[in-house]
Amino acid sequence: MEHFNHDDLEYIVHFQDDFPTTDTTCSEARNGKDIQGIPWERLNYSRDKYRETRLKQYKNYQNFSLSPHHLHKECFQVQKGQTFYDFFFNTRLVKSTIVHFQLRNLLWATSKHDVYLMQNYSVMHWSALLQRSKEVLNVAKPIIPTLTHPGFLAQPVSRVQISTMTVKENLMVAGGFQGELICKNLKQPGVLFCGKITTDGNAITNAVDVYRNPAGSLRVITANNDSQLRVFDAENFASLGCFKYDWSVNNTSISPDGRLLAVLGDSTECLMADANSGKLGTQMDKYWPLGIRTKHAGCGT
Repeated sequence: MEHFNHDDLEYIVHFQDDFPTTDTTCSEARNGKDIQGIPWERLNYSRDKYRETRLKQYKNYQNFSLSPHHLHKECFQVQKGQTFYDFFFNTRLVKSTIVHFQLRNLLWATSKHDVYLMQNYSVMHWSALLQRSKEVLNVAKPIIPTLTHPGFLAQPVSRVQISTMTVKENLMVAGGFQGELICKNLKQPGVLFCGKITTDGNAITNAVDVYRNPAGSLRVITANNDSQLRVFDAENFASLGCFKYDWSVNNTSISPDGRLLAVLGDSTECLMADANSGKLGTQMDKYWPLGIRTKHAGCGT
């Protein structure tokens, strides 16, 4: 992509910045206008040619020992031809800020019309209906938690560089580069709790999630570069468990019934664990359907 990327991309960036009216509507997209407003007709390369070259020259990070050909055989084959989504409109009134290519889940759509995103040091809420954004949380300023729990999380934080977040159950939970964790109830003023959950030198919070356990209680789970998963009670933020692994944990996911925990990190293996105890082993087979459990389910950073 080097042989044409610099000049053309520079032109595209200046075009988009200088002419904000290049927002694309649904009717314009149906008539052939690029949904990003890129004037391909003025460039030396078509959109298809540009994409083809990018795919050939982009450096992809992977740690699988199997070849892409063998991995393709393990993937489920999908039926093509249906519409996954329809384009509605493109806007440049609000721009997300993602400072590192490995940062996760910094854009959340909680409904057809509501989007939460990072913009510099602010978590913003964009309403597609009102066509305007509102600041939900400013993490550049000192943040003092309103929850008076005596635990280690009841400590002020400031100038937090958000590395990941989630918006669920009226909670906005965010993690930071220095092991910070912040939780705000979207229906209440202030921040419920915040602080550093680890003092490890490589403490980045890679992923956060909110879920309900089998009894219906609300939980917050974090995945960190210090090779640990941590589970907290979302009501009083008491620590309910800390699970240690052999590698940095990049992401985690809870099964819909709140019983199973999938753990992904700096390994080619995806681990399945009991969400309550963190234990691995053959006991997971009674929860996991035959043919779904596989150790080649994810890749590390």
